Amino acid sequence: MRSRPAPPVPDHARNTLAATTAPIALITGASRGIGRLLAQKLGARGVTVVINYKKNADLAEESLADVRAAGGDGITVQADIEDPASLDAMFDLVRETYGRLDMFVANAAASAFKPVAQLKLHHLDRSYATNARSFVLGAQRAAELMDRGGRIVVVTSYGSLRAFPTYAALGAAKAMTESYMQYMAVEFGPRQITVNAVNGGLIDTDSLDYFYNAVPGMAPIDTVLSKVPLQRPGTADDMADAVDFLLSDKASYITGQILSVDGGLTVIAPPFWADTTAPLRDAVLPPVGAVDVDAAE
Repeated sequence: MRSRPAPPVPDHARNTLAATTAPIALITGASRGIGRLLAQKLGARGVTVVINYKKNADLAEESLADVRAAGGDGITVQADIEDPASLDAMFDLVRETYGRLDMFVANAAASAFKPVAQLKLHHLDRSYATNARSFVLGAQRAAELMDRGGRIVVVTSYGSLRAFPTYAALGAAKAMTESYMQYMAVEFGPRQITVNAVNGGLIDTDSLDYFYNAVPGMAPIDTVLSKVPLQRPGTADDMADAVDFLLSDKASYITGQILSVDGGLTVIAPPFWADTTAPLRDAVLPPVGAVDVDAAE
């Protein structure tokens, strides 16, 4: 893999070393979706946010503008986390710009959606590199910069816990990150660094839309949502709020844990309530076609 040169220090980030007492956070994949919302929430807490992006500099700048509008500050950094040299350059920039780091969120993810029998070597290599390896290498560099303790959170998904069509490469990589997370929690704990995971279910993002509408032959999303106890998808805000909590002082004694944000998806099993009929169905689910009086008003 070809290494890449270190990204240049943005003009607005020069001469800031030791100039800020605000907490410093680095979020991968923070130009859109969950990462962007999280960056904004951290900005509202006065955090200085390093917004990582892979390709779209304009979206990253918009995310940074959101952070500043919320009351925080930060910089944008282009880096391909699949490339260890690019990942290293990003952390070098954090060190050179701020000298420390307080929070690291491994949020970016990518993979191929195929049955196991159709996965090629490059599918396996890229899924591992982008999801698992980048988290381990990133956490190593982050911990080095957390000289006063810190928080590390990795965003995973329910494919690490349950098997469903075409998700093997990503689900297995996410399971690996959760296992590494627990080892890190033990080994980084003496340095007062907590390490946790937020495991998302069916979250209404571009990724969910792609999975259910672009993967050939995938089951319709409505047939899946009907099985979820809360009978709706989660939101990017739901995920960002969970990560924000684990990054806060309120979670200072929580480490090595997987926080599921899935509407109850991972606690159900067949036979599903959605597949039952009257009179059993009527004991739990509202009658088909029932009107929510409060909502109607």
